[in-house]
Amino acid sequence: MTNVLIVDDNPMDRRFAGACVEDSGMTASYATHGLDALKMLDEETPDIVLTDLDMPEMDGLTLVRELQRRAPTLPVILMTAKGSEDIATEALKAGASSYVPKRKFQQELIAALNIVNNASQSRKNRQQVYQYMTETESKFVLGNDHRAAPALVGYFLEAIRMMNLCPEGELLRVGTALSESIINAIDHGNLELNSQMREDEDGSQYHILGDKRKLQEPYCNRRVFITSRVSEAEAVFTVRDEGPGFDPSTLPDPHDPENVMRPHGRGLMLIRTFMDEVSFSKSGNEIRMHKFASAPPTN
Repeated sequence: MTNVLIVDDNPMDRRFAGACVEDSGMTASYATHGLDALKMLDEETPDIVLTDLDMPEMDGLTLVRELQRRAPTLPVILMTAKGSEDIATEALKAGASSYVPKRKFQQELIAALNIVNNASQSRKNRQQVYQYMTETESKFVLGNDHRAAPALVGYFLEAIRMMNLCPEGELLRVGTALSESIINAIDHGNLELNSQMREDEDGSQYHILGDKRKLQEPYCNRRVFITSRVSEAEAVFTVRDEGPGFDPSTLPDPHDPENVMRPHGRGLMLIRTFMDEVSFSKSGNEIRMHKFASAPPTN
């Protein structure tokens, strides 16, 4: 069973996070600050670290940097609060895999845990045949079911891994970006869900409307088209939906720390942070993502 190490100096926040983790079918262990977490890692390595940013002894940003040095394949999810936007941005750049705003914690955490865990688990199922591959191209067509995304992202990550395109720690971040792009294509593209609906008190209307539209025309007939090309030099992915599209110039600035706290635009911020190049078609219903080699290929 997946174990999540929760790092937070606030006892109430720790308990609440632990309850959410256990509701997702995972087990929880606890540390009160970064130094405490590192001591626990010396004894047993968790599958995921879920950490607050503002803590005594060692804060979340320093913990992320130290984990990148000690255990670069260990995924880290940030718990962000009002006032921590700048630190969260730095932590994502330093190696964190995702983040969840505390004010939307209950609604966002389980989804973030599942995305990161699925990407992490894929590295444990390597297939020897991939070591002989020099380039691969693939095309996929999906319906509007989020459950198809983890297996597909796992396939992409295996191809990237076998090409030795980037380090393991970076690979998890690429998986997060790919997952977010597919979910965005389904929710905001094909189902035409307004991401600002997630700003509501519990975000329930967003999911209720999504489930309803999956059964209604024209939404239910739309598909998501995904292409990939992975080589030793780069990985290129395109994700296209059949929705009406949008004006890409209206997208929020992913480099503005204030956008960290907003549920709408969160996926795009992660995509632009974790991928090297991101562009949209003029119609706005296709995203193109590049990840360039950050390690020399091995023979």
